[in-house]
Amino acid sequence: MTFDPDALRQRYAAERERRLRSDGIGQYVQIEGRFAAFGEDPWADTGFTREPLADEVDVAIIGAGFGGLLTGARLRELGVSDLRLIDKAADVGGTWYWNRYPGIACDVESYVYMPLLEELGYVPTEKYAKGAEIFAHCQAIARYYDLYRNACLQTEVTEIRWDPADSRWVVSTDRGDAIRARFVSMANGYLQKPKLPGISGITEFEGHAFHTSRWDYAYTGFDLENLADKRVGIVGTGATAIQCVPRLAPVVGELLVFQRTPSTVDVRANAPTDPSWASGLESGWQQRRIENFQLLTAGGEADEDLVDDAWTSLAKAMPIAKEGTDPRASTAELADFAKMEQIRARVDALVTDPATAEALKPWYGYYCKRPCFHDEYLQTFNRDNVTLVDTHGRGVERITVGGVVVGGVEHRLDCLVFATGFEVGTSYAQRTGFEVIGRDGLTLSAKWADGVRTLHGLHVNGFPNCFIASIAQSGFTVNFPYLIDVQSRHTAWVIAWALDHGITELEAGDQAEKDWVETVVARSSVIAGRRETCTPGYYNREGQPSERLNQDSYFFGGPTEYADLLAAWRAAETLEGLVIT
Repeated sequence: MTFDPDALRQRYAAERERRLRSDGIGQYVQIEGRFAAFGEDPWADTGFTREPLADEVDVAIIGAGFGGLLTGARLRELGVSDLRLIDKAADVGGTWYWNRYPGIACDVESYVYMPLLEELGYVPTEKYAKGAEIFAHCQAIARYYDLYRNACLQTEVTEIRWDPADSRWVVSTDRGDAIRARFVSMANGYLQKPKLPGISGITEFEGHAFHTSRWDYAYTGFDLENLADKRVGIVGTGATAIQCVPRLAPVVGELLVFQRTPSTVDVRANAPTDPSWASGLESGWQQRRIENFQLLTAGGEADEDLVDDAWTSLAKAMPIAKEGTDPRASTAELADFAKMEQIRARVDALVTDPATAEALKPWYGYYCKRPCFHDEYLQTFNRDNVTLVDTHGRGVERITVGGVVVGGVEHRLDCLVFATGFEVGTSYAQRTGFEVIGRDGLTLSAKWADGVRTLHGLHVNGFPNCFIASIAQSGFTVNFPYLIDVQSRHTAWVIAWALDHGITELEAGDQAEKDWVETVVARSSVIAGRRETCTPGYYNREGQPSERLNQDSYFFGGPTEYADLLAAWRAAETLEGLVIT
């Protein structure tokens, strides 16, 4: 070893301590009221109108991102035709509809990230596809599976209420709809509601300001040409900023990057798809590749590494899913230290100014924040027109009419961009913008007041015929579309089975739900220690881990245990744990 583990533990603890805030996730403000403009849809048809609907469908799918598209696709494959996508966006795509900022691309290999490639006969143009290509693929999925038909886009759900009189859900919307549905699939997305830091003065800024998930090309120009003489500031240095900062830097007059905590930035090594490789792909290639990637990034082993990128190379050295509760005795901790030393050495190798390089070094465990990958981000800080404004872990002090204040110094700006991510850890109703009201008037907010309670992360006692897809109490993955497809296949199978067998109602049994919650909490011990020592972020509720966070966590197990468990459950066809009418 070329490092001192005790010294690193002390440095990590000190860096964590100065970033802790008593308000935790309360430091962020909701995009509503006087902040509502930050959430407006720049892509919507402002003149769109339609008559309210009062019809009935077999399945209402809330959300038209990967979750909604995959659930709809799997339902279609099983012969369920009477379904409807409902989404507040003006098109399908979810994340890839909303996020169109410069430089956006997937950070997991596109051959495993983009779903249904083999079904559509499509191979991405490069290893890490750009956002426009992924959005176009979402639209292609909707066309291929005929999901645009009967869809309600530019339609925001306001309430979903169970009607026991005829065992139907009533979906109310801002278009005046009262849509009745035998089944409801909640595919709202894991990271979908943008958040703003609660910095004093946000609404006082007299320059132009927007969130990256609502990029204002009307102001910047499609090629950012309107920023050539502008002083632009960007708040945040997470996965979004890592991608858009290198695109902004060459075209803006000046760029100021305001940083609270630096990200890990490893090699991406993107490359165009090799035509000879693509032409030689055999049937079943994508599912094999997806499962191989899942195995290697969730602590498993495989004879071959099909993806062979930074994700899989580091995962083989750091089997986080196998880590014990005492990090001081963990060989995984030593592997983590070694990897982070490599990350910090890369900063020194690429950034010429020593002070800037030191500020860009991350001092925390590798998985404490979403790992990032880019081949241009760090070098961007060598440009004369780019300044890193490091807040030493405390964040921006305030925003004035003319700019941003850090350390008592005001940085004057023409444009301010918030790359501050999405709500995590807030209540389900707050993130979705509506309440789900189940049997006997029970709201989902009340049901989950003391923590998420589900069976398999999908069924909830008291909410019949309702499937709630989320990462809570579901299998661990770094490749979200993998988990989304696992849940979509399961949801579609249960709905198709119920329709085929004339089932009126099905929901999680009370005891089955209790058992699953206990299992999730017990399995969470594998990660609890890391949450307590990690730097603040959305993985640990901004440095405030709790017993509830263990309950709202992933179902930790073997790399594919969650998917295998659901597949075995379906194969048995006993619907164990569900109460069926």
